[in-house]
Amino acid sequence: MASNTVLGGRVPPHNDEAERAVLGAILLNDRVLADIMDFLHKEDFYKTGHQTLFEAIVDFRQENSSQAIDLITITEYLRKQDILERCGGISYISSLTSDVPTTTNAVYYAQIIRGLALRRRLLEISSEMREKAFDEAQDVMKMVDESEQLLSDINTSTPGGNKYYDIKSLVSRATDRILERFDKGITDGLETGYKRLDDMTGGFKPSEFIVIGARPSVGKTAFALSIAQNMAVRKNIKVGFFSLEMSADSLTERLLSSESKVDFKRIRNATLKHSDLNAIMEASGRLYEKTLKVQDTPNMKLLELRAQARRMRREDHIQIIFVDYIGLIDAEAGAQVPRHEQIAYVSRSMKALARELNIPIVCLSQVGRQSEGKEPTLADLRESGAIEQDADVVILMHRERISSSDDGGEDSKKQNEKNRDGHLVQPTKIILAKQRNGETGYFELGFVMNLVRFEELERDF
Repeated sequence: MASNTVLGGRVPPHNDEAERAVLGAILLNDRVLADIMDFLHKEDFYKTGHQTLFEAIVDFRQENSSQAIDLITITEYLRKQDILERCGGISYISSLTSDVPTTTNAVYYAQIIRGLALRRRLLEISSEMREKAFDEAQDVMKMVDESEQLLSDINTSTPGGNKYYDIKSLVSRATDRILERFDKGITDGLETGYKRLDDMTGGFKPSEFIVIGARPSVGKTAFALSIAQNMAVRKNIKVGFFSLEMSADSLTERLLSSESKVDFKRIRNATLKHSDLNAIMEASGRLYEKTLKVQDTPNMKLLELRAQARRMRREDHIQIIFVDYIGLIDAEAGAQVPRHEQIAYVSRSMKALARELNIPIVCLSQVGRQSEGKEPTLADLRESGAIEQDADVVILMHRERISSSDDGGEDSKKQNEKNRDGHLVQPTKIILAKQRNGETGYFELGFVMNLVRFEELERDF
């Protein structure tokens, strides 16, 4: 009976006895098929005849759900399909059942077959990548991305990936989750540290693609960094932050200002007091113990970003990723491809990456100039409507532009407030413009200008 191609001059890993035992067990007891179909499919068999026979058995079951699977029914089915000889003939198929003393170990044998199939797939991928690596015309970063994607697919795929679910199991799982939330008061979402936002969203959930949009200087980076800080420092959530616009050093100074409550201007201008230094040292100690990974490559290529994100997830167990901002990701599509198509491709890739890694990915986005001076809407998201379409959650921000030097005028007094520490706070409207699985609405947060962070307004309490 024919087998698969030899790889690199060596016979690939396989177990002929296990394959024969599984097929024989199915012919002796068709309940075995139901036990193994969730994780075994025809490509997992090494011999092509075994592949053909297993596929025929599955097809027979689908076409004749009430009829028993045994030696007689299957050989007759194979004869009608004109594939009996491809499976080895009647004598070979008969020998499969005679070689099986018991069917109780069939699931174990099937797991052996599946494991060896994965080993063969790894060999195929490594062989393919080896050939490409010698071809200098191949883009090396694209090869790395393809390799990681293929390995990720092996790690997460199962033959039952397209299987359907029975409502009994779905209801059981859902009620378990609901009871856990009721008993422990927790959700599967990551808390942002802002009560109104967490109440409306239930936290940022795994596989969600979340977009934060605003005009320049309204505070997109400050808002994202504030959420990242809340998660890392207050909730011990492992955070990854891709800063394509600002250096990691500048980002860290912002974090230290926010965490220590030392005026950011004094940090930049080197006009610190001894008390400021003590506060900064205490803040640095708190940040030092947390998991917050920062990548600050400007205009980062999409393939590189995806590779780094996978590495963060794999090695550092990152639970959420922020990207500042989506318009600076290089799609490597060429100048001939319109900008909106490039952004659409990046947007789809970010959504796919969120699902692949099973974590929330938060991307910042500019909104168009047409929204200047008024509240932005979904239609104002810049350069591509695909962002609006792909995103599970869209958060827009709006604030009247007021300079920090205007704190003496009447307009400023109306617009600005001071918190308990005496810092000037600008109320900022946070608009939940889209939520695929929840409500929309808005609330206000306070932008603390000299700390470059957002806080909940004290008047809300």
